[in-house]
Amino acid sequence: MNDDVTDYIEKAKPWQKQVCTRLRQMAHRTIPGVEEAFQYGKPHFLRDGGHAAAIHVAKDKVSFMVFDAAGVDAVPGLLRPLGNGDRKAVDIREDDELDYDLIADVLRRTCGVH
Repeated sequence: MNDDVTDYIEKAKPWQKQVCTRLRQMAHRTIPGVEEAFQYGKPHFLRDGGHAAAIHVAKDKVSFMVFDAAGVDAVPGLLRPLGNGDRKAVDIREDDELDYDLIADVLRRTCGVH
């Protein structure tokens, strides 16, 4: 666990800390050999030195972004494309019910984990 990532999460609102902690744990359970890094002002999860996912805390949401997601379809209301679609993001707001298993499945697919 990266101390800068921990500090970033600890500065969030209580509900955001809970979401970030669950996303962090999910990334560690889902990505074999995952490494944490604090890059571009936010937590990133790396696999084999490449970006696999990132967490971003905003005023009213937490976004979880997955990389190398061109082969994953967007899901209206859940998983939105970013840029050219190579990245996808989930936006979580307070009191949202999030299917962490579904997000873990997306992460497994983008990381090539079976």
